[in-house]
Amino acid sequence: MAIAPITGKLRKRFWLDLSCALGTGIAAGYAFWFGYHKKHVQKQEEYYLKLERSKLLAN
Repeated sequence: MAIAPITGKLRKRFWLDLSCALGTGIAAGYAFWFGYHKKHVQKQEEYYLKLERSKLLAN
């Protein structure tokens, strides 16, 4: 009594793994960009604007 080969299982699993990896990676990228990076850049820009204003007022 032979066991039937499992065909197509690896290919189906590959596409599932690939789509999950891409989805998770894109979601993590958006979370980093909008959750951390943009806020950090905004604080940095505010600091440099404040520094520039203090230089202008000192003159």
